[in-house]
Amino acid sequence: MKVAFVITPNMLATSMSNAYELLFAANQRIRTINRANRPVTSTPSTKVKQLELVKVAVELKRTNLASGLSLLPDKLIGDDLYDMIYLPALWRNPRPLIQRNKTLIDWLRRQYEHGAIINSTGTGVCFVAESGILDDKPATTHWYYFEQFAKDYPKVHLKRQHFITVAGRIYCAASINALTDMTLHHVHRYFGREVSDHLARHFSHEVRQPFDQLSFTEEDNTNHPDEAILQAQLWIQNHLQQNAISIEKLASLFGMSTRNFSRRFKVATDMTPKQYLQARRIEVAQDLLQSTSLSIKEIAYRVGYLDVSYFTRLFRKLSGVTPKDHRKSVRAKLYSSG
Repeated sequence: MKVAFVITPNMLATSMSNAYELLFAANQRIRTINRANRPVTSTPSTKVKQLELVKVAVELKRTNLASGLSLLPDKLIGDDLYDMIYLPALWRNPRPLIQRNKTLIDWLRRQYEHGAIINSTGTGVCFVAESGILDDKPATTHWYYFEQFAKDYPKVHLKRQHFITVAGRIYCAASINALTDMTLHHVHRYFGREVSDHLARHFSHEVRQPFDQLSFTEEDNTNHPDEAILQAQLWIQNHLQQNAISIEKLASLFGMSTRNFSRRFKVATDMTPKQYLQARRIEVAQDLLQSTSLSIKEIAYRVGYLDVSYFTRLFRKLSGVTPKDHRKSVRAKLYSSG
């Protein structure tokens, strides 16, 4: 899993370093567990792969920050695709930097279209809103910029009472503390509770509220206690583009029989694994139909379907309309609301 941390001028360094060091520590913990040749609690029995952490920027040069710190990226933003992206918070008024960062905005939109999980903190949420992928979705930001954010991005559903919002693959944190909770949530989902609890003890000594109590989320089938199934859900969400995802493969990956895996999945999510996979794929397809100009064939391919006719039939079965009609409908609503 490749994770990109965006470096920009005028950024708040802790909005990057906080998450970076948490994920770096998670990698170290996994390295220790793998050396001991034992499985991580609630994860597949095979060794867990570490995250690849990459610092990226529009220019391959050192960025000097207002605080006196300076940051050097590892790579330029470019054609590389990432599984997860972190966008930093910005000092003071974010609008000037947002408005002159079209290259970064376009790159962010393309990463999202290819399946990346997007994380942003405070005023860094403006990068996501500016790209258009937050339209008609919930978001939060730094409390000081609530009014300006609502004015600049009227199509975004601003949740002023929540420190974290989740809309599919888009996560917004209102503060650095919320960013910590959000990143620990990702660690929990990717590495399991053993690793996330270890990090929480070392990085966050105070008692914290559970993630699902802090956040506003559009999904209602991840708030369950079965960690193995949570891991399976995350795996599915990160591999939607793969055409051949079988229940037998998933069950084997998570060390269960097909029958036991299907039973536990149904109990935890109220959906069969196949239903969950189809629902997530159609949700991503709906978002791509609204936010991109990709052809229906290309969208079908990006969510794991090589047969466009089958994709169209499934889309109509689950949403009630064809992909073409869905695109017409949502775009008509967007334009009429302006």
